[in-house]
Amino acid sequence: QVQLQESGGGSVQSGGSLRLSCAASPDTVNKYCMGWFRQVPGNEREGVAAIDTDDTTSYADSVKGRFTISQENTKNTLYLDMNNVKPEDTAMYYCAAQVAGPCTVERVPLFGYRGQGTQVTVSS
Repeated sequence: QVQLQESGGGSVQSGGSLRLSCAASPDTVNKYCMGWFRQVPGNEREGVAAIDTDDTTSYADSVKGRFTISQENTKNTLYLDMNNVKPEDTAMYYCAAQVAGPCTVERVPLFGYRGQGTQVTVSS
């Protein structure tokens, strides 16, 4: 059973930075396609970033050039570095994983495993 636990959310001012972390079960990060998606209450889930086992990455257009997804296999941890954040980045952020299928940012909200989420709030 894959377990995922996010941390690092909080409140930040527009233009600031934040690093989200996702602690995963052993042998998850190096064997699964991993990603981040976000959701605002009342809105659909939005894929933010994805990273494959070969470190190929993909991003939503809204975060390209500002967010970076990475993983550290030895620590079974996934990261999302958020720079130059904007108020529209305010959302609950979830870490997700899938064992098979295309590893693209559009599919991240559909991944079979996800954590409980961490809230990010950006003030103007």
